[in-house]
Amino acid sequence: MKKFIKYFFYIVLAGVIAFGLFLGWITWVEYSPEPVESLAKSVKDSKPLNRDTFNLMSWNIGYAGLGSEMDFFYDNGHHTRSTREKVRQHADNIKHFIQGNDSIDFWFIQEIDIDSKRSWQINEVEEMTTLLDGNYEVVFAKNYDVPFVPVPFTDPLGHAKSGILSASKYPFSEATRHAYPLIAPWPQRLFLLHRCYTLLRFPLEKGNDLVIINTHNTAYIYDSTLRMKELNILRDKMMEEYGKGNYVIAGGDWNQNPPDFKPAGNFNGQHFVKAPLELAANAFSKNWKIAYDNKAPTNRQNNKPFVKGENGTTVIDFFILSPNVELLKVKNIDLNFQDSDHNPVFARVMLKPFGY
Repeated sequence: MKKFIKYFFYIVLAGVIAFGLFLGWITWVEYSPEPVESLAKSVKDSKPLNRDTFNLMSWNIGYAGLGSEMDFFYDNGHHTRSTREKVRQHADNIKHFIQGNDSIDFWFIQEIDIDSKRSWQINEVEEMTTLLDGNYEVVFAKNYDVPFVPVPFTDPLGHAKSGILSASKYPFSEATRHAYPLIAPWPQRLFLLHRCYTLLRFPLEKGNDLVIINTHNTAYIYDSTLRMKELNILRDKMMEEYGKGNYVIAGGDWNQNPPDFKPAGNFNGQHFVKAPLELAANAFSKNWKIAYDNKAPTNRQNNKPFVKGENGTTVIDFFILSPNVELLKVKNIDLNFQDSDHNPVFARVMLKPFGY
């Protein structure tokens, strides 16, 4: 009996030491970006933009690993990743969709992987950049880089490297990554996204700038105070740019409903479930526009594979426009979550003239 207790003690001690060494290693190599980082050099000798109407598309592509067949352990599902064949199929379908929408001036893409176990090490950023090369200026901002995510213990998520990608048909004068605050304590933060937004700046012929922002806000943490801290950073930047007389458009996955959101009609046959959080009605002043479509969903619950009318769905992907930007159209493109747990969102906007 004494030998058993002794060996058991040694096994427990070895496990504690191993876990401590693992945490020490993960802490040592933790991804720690600067508050603001340049993503690319400005395009030299480019003429200021002389147009006022633009097409936008935002899509969280779910790293091509959250198609309709998938449930996910973070959302009370059972699986860590889909099959290699399915991920490859979803990635190709996503590229085909993007290639078929060549009228889009600005793409806002979230959750695109570089080299992750969950997406079978497909370099989706490289493939997307190659696809868009020649027609778009493309920048990528990393927001997730963890050597090994140890959960779930039976099938760990493993190495994860991902981020957000922005693409523009026009040359920019600035492309920067802006860090959001870390809103989880150590050691939890070691395994979560280091979230950010990206800012692209385009000088206009009329003398001011068009500012395009791609954001992916926090999920899985529902402390409203912490999430408001994150939102305030983005809002303050948007207000600052508008205060300079610039046009500001922010789009992406906000991980919360628009203010006072209610679905219209039968929600395209989908089952509506309210998101855990909702953007505060006073988050932006009344003359700012929250541009969303309430006739179809942009996001589904991943607790089980998708079945239309059964899985909970909602709207958490949309655009926010400064008062000098007019919304001409916004539409959620309901793909029935075939290749991602999000649907794309299209918007057409017009820059209002001075003195509108």
